[in-house]
Amino acid sequence: MEDLRIRIKSCTKCRLSETRAHALCGEGDLDAKLMLVAQAPGIQEDKEGRMFIGPSGKVLDKLLIMSHISRDEIYMTNLVKCMLPKYRKPKQDEIETCSPYLDSEIKLINPAVLVPLGHYSTVYIFQKYGFSLQSKQKFFTVYGKLFLAHNHKILPLQHPAALLYNPSMEDVMITNYHKLYVLSGECKWYQVCPMKRYYENGLLNHTWVELYCKGDWERCVRYHLQEKGESHPDWMLPDGTIDEELHMKE
Repeated sequence: MEDLRIRIKSCTKCRLSETRAHALCGEGDLDAKLMLVAQAPGIQEDKEGRMFIGPSGKVLDKLLIMSHISRDEIYMTNLVKCMLPKYRKPKQDEIETCSPYLDSEIKLINPAVLVPLGHYSTVYIFQKYGFSLQSKQKFFTVYGKLFLAHNHKILPLQHPAALLYNPSMEDVMITNYHKLYVLSGECKWYQVCPMKRYYENGLLNHTWVELYCKGDWERCVRYHLQEKGESHPDWMLPDGTIDEELHMKE
């Protein structure tokens, strides 16, 4: 990681090196389960060489506190390591030049959950892991949804800066960022859940476990029934469907 940081700080591979003050390296826990990927440094970040210390950083801190997540337990980085002049959009050749640094960070950190923040980071992560992209009109629908790719989960979230321009999004973003807390640990019922038994016996695809039991367990129908003390069959899947074949195979 130290070698990577040296290469990032001294990088002159694209035009952005001519206008930046600092090329930002990622920050945080090198053993983090959650890895946030923003778009690029802002003015304050470029000036001081630190992640999320400007206006959007204050929004992020608020969202993290409300989600019971500490900066100390996550790793944060950018898709593009240098500030974009006048907050313009990143150009494709800049992304192509800079993204290998992000790829190296992902490989070194190996987070359980990748959290791209905003459009460009989400597009890059989706393309990297082979997910189809939504149209511009429907792109917002991916935010707050959990995806599974190889050994990573992917949770796209709105960039904190979105709240600076559109305060009406606060409730939606609070709800979506809350999923960071959900994904920081498995469902409290998993150890006694029939899904665990089915999975360990080779009867249940691991996707169910990763997306629900060890993923967004608050979306699990079984979880909510268990919390209310309402009975439900062992062979009910996390999405609430009844799998009679699963019952017969056991």
